[in-house]
Amino acid sequence: MSDKNVLIDARPRTTEANLGQPLLRVRDLTVSFSTRAGEFTAVRNASLDLHAGRTLAIVGESGSGKSTLAAAINRLLAPNATIATGEVLFEGVDLTRVTAAQMRAVRGAGIGLVPQDPMSNLDPVLRIGKQITEVLETHGLAKGAAAKARAIELLTMVGIPEPERRFRQFPHEFSGGMRQRVLIAMGLACEPRLLIADEPTSALDVTVQRQVLDQLAELTARMGTSVILITHDLGLAAERADEVLVMFRGDIVEHGPARQILENPQHEYTRRLLAAAPSLTSHRPTSRRRHESAVGDVITVHGLSKEYQVRDSTWSPKRAFVAVDDSRFSIPRGHTVAIVGESGSGKSTTARLVLGLEKPTSGRIEHGGSDIASHSRAERFAFTRKVQPVFQNPFASLDPLYTVGATIGEPLVVHKIGTRQQQRTRVEQLADQVALPLALLDRHPHELSGGQRQRVAIARALALEPELIVLDEAVSALDVLVQAQILDLLTELQEQMGLSYLFISHDLAVVRQVSDIVHVMRRGRIVETGTPEQIFENAQHEYTRELLAAIPDPRA
Repeated sequence: MSDKNVLIDARPRTTEANLGQPLLRVRDLTVSFSTRAGEFTAVRNASLDLHAGRTLAIVGESGSGKSTLAAAINRLLAPNATIATGEVLFEGVDLTRVTAAQMRAVRGAGIGLVPQDPMSNLDPVLRIGKQITEVLETHGLAKGAAAKARAIELLTMVGIPEPERRFRQFPHEFSGGMRQRVLIAMGLACEPRLLIADEPTSALDVTVQRQVLDQLAELTARMGTSVILITHDLGLAAERADEVLVMFRGDIVEHGPARQILENPQHEYTRRLLAAAPSLTSHRPTSRRRHESAVGDVITVHGLSKEYQVRDSTWSPKRAFVAVDDSRFSIPRGHTVAIVGESGSGKSTTARLVLGLEKPTSGRIEHGGSDIASHSRAERFAFTRKVQPVFQNPFASLDPLYTVGATIGEPLVVHKIGTRQQQRTRVEQLADQVALPLALLDRHPHELSGGQRQRVAIARALALEPELIVLDEAVSALDVLVQAQILDLLTELQEQMGLSYLFISHDLAVVRQVSDIVHVMRRGRIVETGTPEQIFENAQHEYTRELLAAIPDPRA
C-alpha cells in the first residue's frame, strides 16, 4: 500500500464523506502475546465505534485487557504482542496497516496519549518545560518563546501552581500528582482529535481530578475531541463518559450508555464491579469494629513541623517551604488513623516523618515514650521492626532482581531472625496470610499483577510483626475489585494481630470505609479532625466540604 493511501492529515478535517461517521471504528480486534508459556490472548474480537466529541470509558480490573485495547489503537503494544485479527479505522484509515513513520505522525496531533505512570514516561534529566516544548516543536505547532508560553499555559490549565517556576524544574522536584498533571498537559499539547487517557487521574486528589477532567470536557466540547478514558473508577465513568465499555478477561462483556449500564447492569461482572466500588455512603461494617483490649497510643505527634529549603531556579536564592505545620495527633493501638488531603497538603511528608525517613524541623514524634528523632543507631534499628511502610507503587519499592520469596524474607535476613529454613517457613506463612499462592514465591515482581505486588509489599511489612503499618496511598492505583480485596485483607489482619494503621489517602470514599479517626490536611496543617461520621456527614471546614463535593459517586 502506498503512503498517499494511508497518510493521515495532521489537522482536523470534516468532509461530506466522513460527516456522521465514527472518528474511530474498531472491528473484531484480537491481540495476542507470545510468552514462555505459549500464546496468550489479551483482547478477543473487540469492536466499538466512537464519534467525534464523545467520551468512552473502558472499565475493568487489572488484566481485563482495557489498557491492551488502548495500546493497540495507538500502535504502542509491547514487542511480544501481535494484532492477530481485526482493524482499527481512525478517520477511515486502518492504523494496523500504516508504516511506523506514518503512525508517528498520527500520534500527538491525531491521537494524544496520557499514560498512567509519570516516572516511567518523564525523562528524569530534562526539565519539565523542555519536555512539553519538545512535543510542540516536534509537531510544528510552536517554537522558542511561543512554545514556552504555550507550555506555561498548559501547566496552568492542569492546575500546577507557579507554572513559570515549575517550567524550569525537573520531574523529581514534583509530587506524584503534579507529575501526572504534566503528562496530561503533554497529552493535550497538540489538541488531538482523539485523546486516550489511561488512568489519567489515579494519582490525583479529588479537587485536582475535577479540575483536570473539567478541562478535558471543555476541550471535547470546544474542538469536538473524542476521549477514551481507561479507568477502574466507576464513579468517574458514570460522571464523565457518554458510554461505558466493560471488559473481563479480554472480552467486552457489556457496552452502552453510561448511566444505563451503571444503574441497570446486565452482566454479573459489571454488578460485581459496582458492588466493590467504595462510596461516600459506605460505612465500616459493625463486624469490623474492634473491641480492643489494648490501650494507649503507638505513636504520639506533638507540634510536628517540617520545613525545606528550595530554589525557584538553579541560580535563585533558597527560600523556606513549610510542608508540615504544627501537626498534633496520636495513633491508638489497634485503630486506623487516616490523613486525607490534596497533593501538596503534607500528608505524605507526615508519613515519612512518622517512619523516621526524615527528621522534623521542630516538634516530637514519640514511640514508647521516647522521641524517635533522638534514637541511637541501635534504637533506630529496633524502631524499624515496630513501624513498617507500604507505599503506593509496589513495583517501584520491590527490587526487580529479587524473587517474591526473597523480597518477603528480606527483613528477616536484615534483622537476623531465624535460620534459613525458619525464614523460608515464615515466608510461606506470610504468603498464606495475605492470600498469595505459594507458587508465586519463586517469581519476580514483573510477573505479578498490581494487586499481587501489593500483597507482597504487605507480607514484607508483616514479616517483623510490627505494631504500626504506614500505608501511603497503598490502594489508590488498584482497580476496585482488587482494592476491595486489599482493604478486606488489611481489616482482617488488623483484627487478628491488633495492628495499627496510619492510612494516607486522597480517596475519601475509601477513607470512610476503613478509618476510625480522620484528619484533614491542607497546606501542611490539620484543619479538621473527627470520626468518619462526623467528617462525612457534618463537615465543619470549608475545605473538607470542597473535597467531599468533588468526589464522583456511581450511586449518586
